[in-house]
Amino acid sequence: MKVPMSWLREFVEIPADITHEQVHAALVKVGFEEEDVHDFEISGPVVVGQVLEFIGEPQSNGKTINWCQVDVGEAEPRGIVCGAHNFAVGDKVVVTLPGSVLPGPFPIAARKTYGHVSDGMIASTRELGLGDDHDGILVLSTFGLDPEVGADAIELLGLDDFAVEVNVTPDRGYAMSIRGIAREFALSTGAIFTDPADSPTITEAGGYSVVINDGAPIRGRAGVRSFTTRVVRNVDVTKPTPSWMISRLTLAGIRSISLTVDITNYVMLELGQPIHAYDLDRVSGGLTVRRARAGERLTTLDDKSRTLDAEDLLITDDSGPIGLAGVMGGASTEITETSTNVLVESANFEPISVARTARRHKLGSEASRRFERGVDPLVAPAAAARVVGLLVDLAGGTVDSLGSDIPAAHNPQAIELPEAYIEGLIGVRYSDDEITDSLTAIGTTVEATETGWLVTPPSWRPDLDDKTTLAEEVARIVGYDRIPSVLPVAPPGRGLTRAQRLRRTVSNSLAASGLTEVLAYPFISTASNDLFGSPQAGGVTAIALANALDPDAASLRRSLLPGLTAIAHRNVSRGLADLALFEVGTVFLPEAGRSYGSADLPAGYELPTDSALTELHASVPAQPWHVAAIFVGDAVTRQPGQQAVSRGLSDALATVQQLAATMLVDISIVIGRHQAMHPGRTAELRVGDQVVGYAGELLPALARELDLPRVVAVVEVDLSALIEGAVEDVVATPIVSFPAATQDVSVVVPDTVQAGELLVIIREGAGELLESVRLVDDYRGAGLVEGRKSLTFALRFRAVDRTLTQVEATEAKNAAVALAAERVGAELRE
Repeated sequence: MKVPMSWLREFVEIPADITHEQVHAALVKVGFEEEDVHDFEISGPVVVGQVLEFIGEPQSNGKTINWCQVDVGEAEPRGIVCGAHNFAVGDKVVVTLPGSVLPGPFPIAARKTYGHVSDGMIASTRELGLGDDHDGILVLSTFGLDPEVGADAIELLGLDDFAVEVNVTPDRGYAMSIRGIAREFALSTGAIFTDPADSPTITEAGGYSVVINDGAPIRGRAGVRSFTTRVVRNVDVTKPTPSWMISRLTLAGIRSISLTVDITNYVMLELGQPIHAYDLDRVSGGLTVRRARAGERLTTLDDKSRTLDAEDLLITDDSGPIGLAGVMGGASTEITETSTNVLVESANFEPISVARTARRHKLGSEASRRFERGVDPLVAPAAAARVVGLLVDLAGGTVDSLGSDIPAAHNPQAIELPEAYIEGLIGVRYSDDEITDSLTAIGTTVEATETGWLVTPPSWRPDLDDKTTLAEEVARIVGYDRIPSVLPVAPPGRGLTRAQRLRRTVSNSLAASGLTEVLAYPFISTASNDLFGSPQAGGVTAIALANALDPDAASLRRSLLPGLTAIAHRNVSRGLADLALFEVGTVFLPEAGRSYGSADLPAGYELPTDSALTELHASVPAQPWHVAAIFVGDAVTRQPGQQAVSRGLSDALATVQQLAATMLVDISIVIGRHQAMHPGRTAELRVGDQVVGYAGELLPALARELDLPRVVAVVEVDLSALIEGAVEDVVATPIVSFPAATQDVSVVVPDTVQAGELLVIIREGAGELLESVRLVDDYRGAGLVEGRKSLTFALRFRAVDRTLTQVEATEAKNAAVALAAERVGAELRE
């Protein structure tokens, strides 16, 4: 909310020399976050001038400029070159003299142009920041102004004003107005507040037909709460908007459009009540408020034809829809330059209905933003009266007795506030006077009882609906500085769970090895879920979001890899091509055929029953933790004496081995298949007989489709499964001082035998003396029968109590070869 200071001063006492820092500090004190400061960015001598004479001078480029003599209140007139032609001799204009600075910044200086020295500039509304008109200069008489020559134009046009901007949270819709901010400023500083809603004189009117026919209320609540109409005749809509109104609207972030529209916007900002003005002569019959019917369409004021939904609340006349209630009016009844009779509508619409319509049509407006947050249901008649008064004063209109009043049925419920409740919730002792004074100051009615107070909220505070919100208001008004900063003491015997410790250990281990941890959005496309969420093609079951922020990412992820590939793409596109990234997070794995998210949620103030908890838990899919990594580019960049070392499948498999060592889990790596990975460079990861993940390189075509390099290595592992299989009691291995005996063994096996499978057999056959085994060579070619391959393993033997002999090491090796011959037909290669 942007709040011009001159406007705020009308309703609350503010020192003349106050700074924006002081205003922001006062509003921060009562809970409004500081955002920004806005002004017209104009300084220096900007004065009222009068055109004494001008001579049109055609130029070689086809343009005609005017060489003007302008009286600026000095001894001699100034010569100024001007390219506009919308003024005459005797007109009073705004002159920016040398030394002044206009928005941009655009410094003004005497300069030679078109054969003359232009000693200043005659300004347009656009150059002054008051509008978009740049084709003609600002003639002050069009604003009804006739100031003295030489007068300060900055002060005259309100260009010395500034606005403070604060963030208004969604629950405090009353503060989306000058009225609300002025009240809060008064609460913070103790200044006297004058309610602008009390100023307009509300007169009775009747005879205009308004029918409320809401046949499909949302959640049982009617879409319209009150409806006031007034008629003003003989309005001159061509009259200019006063400069003071334009400057205030501009600082508040709303551009000037026309006098009638500006008046309705001005009152909306002042009182927080959106107003709509119709051309009465273009309205057929009376108004009916109803829900849309099948097939109905409406062209709104932005000239877009919209297909209406059955939930849309409409303003209609005998011809059909003429407005989306609380969102935007229709083009068929808008005010034009020929309009003379104006129908003013000031209504209060139900927040949920307005919010759904605005989102459905992607049509957020200043009106809808206020209705969504809650508008004072009793302020509509005062707002209508204020608009009528301004149309009479500024547009020469005449008040008509035609109109209607459907008042709001406002019956606020008193809230019981126990005496000790606030201290128990906030942790601060407040006196009875502080409590009652604070609640009275925000507009509530407070009645003392034997056990505390009965508090009735004011009409403009729909957010005050229970004793907790009242306690928060007392803390806010008395001052947050009264609440001490006390760190809670953690209860003994608690800390991270085993699963939390292990997840943290995995993250620390991967980060320490050079990978960078990232966090990706859990929302992805259906296509990404189908591709990465299952090793086989054919689609998967996924949780669809009921109200997705992005329709292209409307599913909860079954895999972490889509998020990692998206992050990798973003980095590669920005020139960061060497990446090793990982993420630890949850995935969502619904079962096919089951319904999720269908449980009824209890009311916010009720504790769920055991049966309700059971139903809620059953409505949530399995959410195991996964860990995934992606490798792109070079692990070692090229440098003098060193060739580049590319990342690839070996990095993904090294990550698997690191996870196994960190978790103390035996992970088997065997040849596998995954629809997103290269058929010959994909590994299936197993713990026992359970598949816990995959590692491999993405299909080159997929990498190209994702705008990534050709070689992209990935790995994803079910971390929850690893945690289940992790060793709980870690036993330290003693350091053995006896020397090791090393031997290599080469065996010939069918090429269908996987090296990982053979390694497990050798480890088993070699017995307890074997300390480590690793594959060092895979040979296929001359000297071997077709269909067979030679695998060479490096074996290291060691005994804990003696020095091994080569004979003992050879016996253990031969035992391993014998078991391999028995299991897979291995032969010792000579």
